[in-house]
Amino acid sequence: MTLQNVRTPSRWTALLAVLAGVLAVVAPLTVLVAGHADGDPSLARAVPVAADPTASGHPTAPAQAPATLPGGRQTIFGGGRFLVAYYGTAGTPALGVLGQGSPAQMQHRLAAAGRAFVRPGRPVQLVYELIVSIADASPGKDGDFSHDLSRAQVEPYLRAAHRNHALLLLDIQTGRSDFLTVAQRWRWALQDPWVGLALDPEWRMSGHDVPGRVIGHVAAGEVNRTSAWLAALVARRHLPQKLFVLHQFRTDMIRHIDRITPRAGLAMVQHVDGFGTPREKRSTFHAVVRPQRFTLGFKLFYRVDVHRMRPREVFALRPRVRFVSFQ
Repeated sequence: MTLQNVRTPSRWTALLAVLAGVLAVVAPLTVLVAGHADGDPSLARAVPVAADPTASGHPTAPAQAPATLPGGRQTIFGGGRFLVAYYGTAGTPALGVLGQGSPAQMQHRLAAAGRAFVRPGRPVQLVYELIVSIADASPGKDGDFSHDLSRAQVEPYLRAAHRNHALLLLDIQTGRSDFLTVAQRWRWALQDPWVGLALDPEWRMSGHDVPGRVIGHVAAGEVNRTSAWLAALVARRHLPQKLFVLHQFRTDMIRHIDRITPRAGLAMVQHVDGFGTPREKRSTFHAVVRPQRFTLGFKLFYRVDVHRMRPREVFALRPRVRFVSFQ
């Protein structure tokens, strides 16, 4: 089976949706200490920042706590962590499981899915992968064949991430806009230490292409410009390492992938998204992965995978996978 047959336009055009929305506020920063969340000791618990008096007994303004990830760490995969995500968008199940209920409802389902991947010495970090810029079949008011969720639609997921010690991963499907332009619109959320960025070249159109009619692609130069901007944001705001994900299921979706530059401050993940039988998924995985350049991710589909792979089958993949998302 060729890579082109792993996902055909007739099966993925139904993923397009048009959403609308309103305003959001970033949840307060927290200092993180080890603890329990949703019954899973592999996650972390959040504790509010408190002011400390000086040695003389006179109170001072609280010192800014160093920004950390859940559990107080500075790196995404630190401590041998394995990431498990639910993928989708707000208010509709059409684009993935994350939209099948409220953030609170989906947290319980995601925690159950994550527990299946916990192994000794391999704690699980939960992730909400929220599509915040969505490709459209029509040009829209900006003519770019995509639209953004409102801040108010994103805010509940950001608050839920802090409440449940999860990461929030903003997935952007940009239509005819370039990834950097769209990513910069999400600066307000990406300034949060727990928020990362995912680029989805399937929905990055060139020329007169229309989402849903062709499978998109991106050049390494555009990826590098986007990652450079995000890495600079991390450095400027003294943030912990950020998750930076590239979705892919065909070799031609990321042009000149070997020219992609690694970035200090970013955990760069190549996430393989092909669906089908386990044999087809393994074939796609082995054809596209570049383990020398990226940490590897893998997607599992609830509806369109045939005999969906179980955790033990995912763990058996070589090169090793360290991030699994469910759609």
